[in-house]
Amino acid sequence: MAGTSMAERDTWFGNDTRFRLFTAAKYLVYLLLSFNIYLFLQEELAALSFTFADGIAPGQFIQAFSATIDTAAWVILLLMFELETAVLNDNNIHGLVKWGLHGLRGLCCIALVYAFTGYYQELATLYQVSPLSVADACSLVGGDYSVLVDLDEYVPLDAVNCAALGGQVFTVAGFDILVDSETLRSAQLLAWVDVVNAADWLLVVVVLEVEVRLQLRGDLSDQVMNATKVVKLIIYAILFLCAGYWAYAGDFLDFYDAALWLFAFIFIELNVFEWQYETDAEHPVAA
Repeated sequence: MAGTSMAERDTWFGNDTRFRLFTAAKYLVYLLLSFNIYLFLQEELAALSFTFADGIAPGQFIQAFSATIDTAAWVILLLMFELETAVLNDNNIHGLVKWGLHGLRGLCCIALVYAFTGYYQELATLYQVSPLSVADACSLVGGDYSVLVDLDEYVPLDAVNCAALGGQVFTVAGFDILVDSETLRSAQLLAWVDVVNAADWLLVVVVLEVEVRLQLRGDLSDQVMNATKVVKLIIYAILFLCAGYWAYAGDFLDFYDAALWLFAFIFIELNVFEWQYETDAEHPVAA
């Protein structure tokens, strides 16, 4: 697709100014998503002092940094899709370039599956709770206990928040973490949304990978595009629901990140659409 003529761009974007605005908006979104890696890292490092303060076992690393690993892998994968669908000329995507792109995408997909297991581990941990063994949570003040106030958010146990714990109080297995029943239900729901969202994005990768590979082979027909369009409508509808729930729950960072990713993949979808349009224009089907 790269190396397209101005006339080809005008056909889809209307004029060069519109194309430049489209490109600027696209790369601004990509830049903001890259900064989100830092934001998630800061959030997970803050939680680390309450969850794995004594050190992380190898199997716990992904649970502690699932969002950071997930976001970093997605940013790299996004740039790979951008290269193939908008930057590189089709004639240059062969040999080492092709295998390099596909190899890096493969590594990113492995990282995404790895991150998905981290989200699942966190969800499972929130169901491994037991009722507090002492009658009064305030008797534990001064120890190493902390209170779960939201998913991945903790505060040290003190005389004020121990008295504010309502209903039944639980301890999270393997951690000195207290949580009341209402907060626990809220955190479990958010963890479920994380798992569903991560699984749904894996499906996005599969569908886009199919489209990119078929396009490179010249086999991305209108029939295939129509079929994948239906699948993607369902997938993206679920992603919008996840983003909506984060907004409703007041989880600003996850909502903000989800909105940026949806914008980013709208750009990728437009890239694929234009890529197919230009290919069809260069190789029209005989009547």
